[in-house]
Amino acid sequence: MPVEFLGIAATNDGSETTSRSTAAFDRDYTLRLGRAHEDHGWDRVLFAYGAGAPDPAPAAAFLASHLTRLQILLAHRPNVSYPTYAAKTFATLDRISQGRLTVHFITGGNDHEQQREGDFLTKDQRYDRTREYIGIVKRAWTSKEPFDHEGEYYRFNDFVSDVFPVQQPRPGVSFGGSSEAAYAAGGAQADVYCLWGEPLAETAAQIERVRQAALAAGRTTAPRIQVAFRPIIAPTEELAWEKARATVGLINARKAAGESIGRRGSDAEAPQNAGSQRLLRIAEAGERYDRALWTPTAAATGGAGNSNALVGTPETVAEALLDYYDLGVDILSARGYHLLDDAIDFGRQVIPLVRAEVARRDAERARSQEAERLRRERDRQQLIAFQS
Repeated sequence: MPVEFLGIAATNDGSETTSRSTAAFDRDYTLRLGRAHEDHGWDRVLFAYGAGAPDPAPAAAFLASHLTRLQILLAHRPNVSYPTYAAKTFATLDRISQGRLTVHFITGGNDHEQQREGDFLTKDQRYDRTREYIGIVKRAWTSKEPFDHEGEYYRFNDFVSDVFPVQQPRPGVSFGGSSEAAYAAGGAQADVYCLWGEPLAETAAQIERVRQAALAAGRTTAPRIQVAFRPIIAPTEELAWEKARATVGLINARKAAGESIGRRGSDAEAPQNAGSQRLLRIAEAGERYDRALWTPTAAATGGAGNSNALVGTPETVAEALLDYYDLGVDILSARGYHLLDDAIDFGRQVIPLVRAEVARRDAERARSQEAERLRRERDRQQLIAFQS
């Protein structure tokens, strides 16, 4: 099966290890980073969402209008706009990008962060609202006739949009989470289900949980699976691990200086979302897993989002990514700590290795399938000859 790579579409050069030197939204940096991804083999980039951060939708429109191939994954929280309005925004952006949009719906796992923008629902209520919200957006994208809606969270009459996506029947829907409520909502509505990088055994269990949730929702096909990592690569294993330890040192130094390194809530708060709690439990149980997974980066950031690292040479990291591909993961998300340089290095050194091995496996599988088809046809012909 094909493999895809997702990078980050940051609007400034700040990261957990480095204070930003630009404005929160810097046109030049946003475009440079986007072009670095487009020019070095990436398939799409994520425009993330945070309270107080630049609005990702116009930032995505800006980037899409300057690039020709790179796809957009736009993060959106249902609490910030009505679903009919959001559906028009997304359809317009799909028009601007000429059909390169996927929307990532964020339910919100931190009460503090949600309340910054007026959202005081409980976590379970937020998941129910997201499920209803996505259903409305999908219908608004596809319905040419006015429709009414009366649900638990939204009610309206006689809505029909005058702007429809380029993609038919609609753009893709992405979703993430590691709670039972998340599995249920995403299993029912998502085209792509997003996970943070965990050990292989834990990832396999989560993939199975998503598949079961999709079946429970009456779906015949499960969502595609995306898994996210923070790659730390260097020419040798020794240099890679030296770089990894230096990375954690920089994160801890910024924390000691009182700088904020998180996007959601307070850095001092224990995480409320199941995904971050899982990352911290895994970090407490051990630092290294499988081929290259390293957890101190997650521990240092309090399990903040995509934070587990893959450490090693480009060959080692490529092999580790292929281990996840073997589990059924076909969208690999990667974001370094020096956003621009790491996007270029990963694109040059890791992506070609993974793509080449996937192509080799696909070709081998096709040959095996053809050989099996020919064997069966030969057996059938022999049986016909024997019977006659």
